[in-house]
Amino acid sequence: MADRVPVLIAGGSLVGLSASLFLGRLGVPHLLVERHAETSRHPRGRGNNLRTMELFRVAGVEEDVRAAASVLAGNHGILQAETLSGGEQEWLFREIDPGGGLARFSPSGWCLCSQNDLEPVLLRHAAGRGDVRFNTELLSFVQDADGVTARLRDRATGEESEVRADYLVAADGPRSPVRERLGIGRSGRGDLFHNVSVTFRAKRLAEVVGDRLFIACYLTDPAGAGALLPVDNREQWVFHLPWHPERGEAVEDFTDARCAAHIRAAAGVPDLDVEITGRAPWHAAERVADRYAEGRVFLCGDAAHEMPPTGAFGSNTGIQDAHNLAWKLAAVLGGWGGPRLLESYQAERRPVAVQTAARAAARSVEHRHPGFDAAPVGGPRTDVLAVALGYRYPEGALVGADATAGVVPERFAATGEVGTRAPHLWLRGADGERVSTLDLFEREPVLLAPAAGGGRWAEAARAVTGETGVPIRCLLLGEGGDYLAEPVPEPPAGRGPAGPVGWPAVYGLREGGAVLVRPDGFVGWRASSPVGDPAAALRVAVRGVAGL
Repeated sequence: MADRVPVLIAGGSLVGLSASLFLGRLGVPHLLVERHAETSRHPRGRGNNLRTMELFRVAGVEEDVRAAASVLAGNHGILQAETLSGGEQEWLFREIDPGGGLARFSPSGWCLCSQNDLEPVLLRHAAGRGDVRFNTELLSFVQDADGVTARLRDRATGEESEVRADYLVAADGPRSPVRERLGIGRSGRGDLFHNVSVTFRAKRLAEVVGDRLFIACYLTDPAGAGALLPVDNREQWVFHLPWHPERGEAVEDFTDARCAAHIRAAAGVPDLDVEITGRAPWHAAERVADRYAEGRVFLCGDAAHEMPPTGAFGSNTGIQDAHNLAWKLAAVLGGWGGPRLLESYQAERRPVAVQTAARAAARSVEHRHPGFDAAPVGGPRTDVLAVALGYRYPEGALVGADATAGVVPERFAATGEVGTRAPHLWLRGADGERVSTLDLFEREPVLLAPAAGGGRWAEAARAVTGETGVPIRCLLLGEGGDYLAEPVPEPPAGRGPAGPVGWPAVYGLREGGAVLVRPDGFVGWRASSPVGDPAAALRVAVRGVAGL
């Protein structure tokens, strides 16, 4: 007889491990299988944006991630130079957060943590809450109306077993066997450019780099074109060499001698000590799956979308896929989410991937990424904050969203509108503890209302929970309420004169209004003004958010 588990995750890289972490936090039993014997050894996928770090904060792993990333904590900016030792150099941007202005928008900050350092942290936390099996391969699966039956193989022993799951989450990479078996096609511009990522040691390279502690340096001299990335700022480095398979180049052509000569040319130091320690080809592409789900099987991460690495959008989008899907699976398995809730996963996440992939490709052009020969285009440069924090859901598990609004805005603004991430504000609890509003959103829908007159909303929340079974947590903010919100130094753009404002203005509420925030921290419904029957209004909102 097959083992039973509510959720089976195929793939144990960043996205699969994140899915395991999020499901475990929500109390959902699950099994993760990964065909490789261990986590990644190659330093790649290092940029974790504000939104991803917020999710790691709520999941209780942010401090451990930052500890794992401590060696690169002082690295900032993207440098472009002809050679490292030459005089021609330009900072494409010097600081990720010049002046610390992002603190008004988020309790977290960007974090430079390479995949080989991040995955062990996620694995350690995921394994404490779920069944995680490396060196285990998903051989096949079939699904029916009630679940998915999968065949697994232990690659160390060769033993095969069968598992029955309610749902299968495919986080099995860009060549996803699960996606292929489902016959799901992909759309987009396809391959854009190709690189070979080379790890190497060079003890004297740190002297050449000096105090230019960059995230990456793009070298433009034809003999040494590529991207240099520090691993420890001392002797371990990564170099991305342009690779042109369309011209007949094979990965085997990148011998140790060729790679070392290329790196010396990039550094501008002919006798630089270079010891090649590894190489891995990769492809920058713009592709998005035509469907994110087929029955009880869902695609996440690179299985659902590919995008160029410039801007570090790919892994972040995948981790955010997993977070969006996790709370919906937990709600359905917990009995309070309806059948339409899981349908909203594709409706919400696929448009984000399409727009983000396009922005990633545009940023590769803006940065003139080595190996990418696309001609520059005019217009404003990509606003990374708008992509990382400003994306919105015009449709999905929401009530009252603006269906005509763009998915990714030109500029970021925290508005509290339906379909956008709930604005960050600092709160003080009765015990004096300081928390972010974002810390409140994880397990159930949260109704925020002003403490003054908020009793009607609290009563409505209790009534609607009793009727629908949806666990609504009502929190009153203000004097005498659950939390006291710290004033915001300046109001959102176009919302009144300059000067400190209270939290309702930030969330777009007038006196007597309320806002319902989903477990993923996105605004699911908002009553900007008082309503005559709070319970009736909230009942409609909750049914939409829960997919009832």
